[in-house]
Amino acid sequence: MIRFVCLIRYKPLDFRFLKCYYVNGYIYYIQHLFIHVKMKAKPSITIRDVAKRAGVSIATVSRYINKTAPVSQEVGEVIQISMQELQFIPNSAAVKLAKKEYYTIGLLLSDIKGDYFSVLVSEIEREARKAGFDTLISINRETNKTTTHAFPIGPQNTDGIIIFADSASDNDLKYFYFNSYPVVLICRSSPPEISIPSVMIENLSATKNILRHLIEVHQRRKIVYLRGSPMHEDSLAREKGYRMVLAEKNIPYNSSLVVDGDFDRDTAYASMKKLIKRNVPFDAVFASDDEAAVGAMAALNEEGFDIPKQVSVVGFDDQSTARFLNPPLTTVHAPFQEVSQKAVEILLKQINHQSVELSTILPSELIIRHSCGC
Repeated sequence: MIRFVCLIRYKPLDFRFLKCYYVNGYIYYIQHLFIHVKMKAKPSITIRDVAKRAGVSIATVSRYINKTAPVSQEVGEVIQISMQELQFIPNSAAVKLAKKEYYTIGLLLSDIKGDYFSVLVSEIEREARKAGFDTLISINRETNKTTTHAFPIGPQNTDGIIIFADSASDNDLKYFYFNSYPVVLICRSSPPEISIPSVMIENLSATKNILRHLIEVHQRRKIVYLRGSPMHEDSLAREKGYRMVLAEKNIPYNSSLVVDGDFDRDTAYASMKKLIKRNVPFDAVFASDDEAAVGAMAALNEEGFDIPKQVSVVGFDDQSTARFLNPPLTTVHAPFQEVSQKAVEILLKQINHQSVELSTILPSELIIRHSCGC
């Protein structure tokens, strides 16, 4: 019995083997264990061994296994027979690396704070998983448009990448483009000298509609604009819409009413506090996104302003928290889910060498609640 215990330490106790012991006898069980241990100790077979047995080069075996180049039927049969005789099983990870197929997409973001990014990440991951792909995420907070970055995700570990807004520079995009690496842009258009597909939301008309509502329905004329990030195309489009409606309604543009919101509630809160301290008169706030609107409302409430009786507040994006604010926030619904789904769809088409549309603009919608005065 001591000998039996010493032998089974090489392999975890398996009740299937105990059954064999009672049916076939003690000797058979010992022999089976010795065979198992001997097989475990056997050196692994490599692609070099297969090439030697088949009488071909290692490169030819690699081409046959990875299907990266044609191999004649005769040579392929010899290689296959050699693999079977040697019991050689190709490493699936190595095959993927050789073929540059990772079944993984990349997602490059400038931040992960806020409801916007949580929806974006969740939907992209869900759509990728449905197609059999994993998702790798990287954050790049540097927004210099001329810097070339060394990202931890890219052609070295993903089949393609979705890039949000200003997360990558123009030089980064050119590098990907000229290396035929599939890319889809979200909330950003392609640099003019290259053609990268983009998925965007409609900003200009939506901004005009919400500002016209403030002016025509609620007679607001001194409207603060909490602008977003200066390099962000959504922010630039919304500021353009703000200026256009003021001109349309013969309201003079007042630069003192345009302050930083930066798509961030803390920044917006601080900007509104400074504006109030300087005694700048205003009767409405248009925040570049709902995050900034939350910060603006907090500052106004602390300073004793009645929303919306004294000051109307409106936002953009229609985040999940917007309807739960007090008062519920009038805003523009931006279709986050559809943007994510479309971006993954376009990226997968590129990975599969299918043609795609270069520009997709999804419609947004004015959502009237109570913070405007309705």
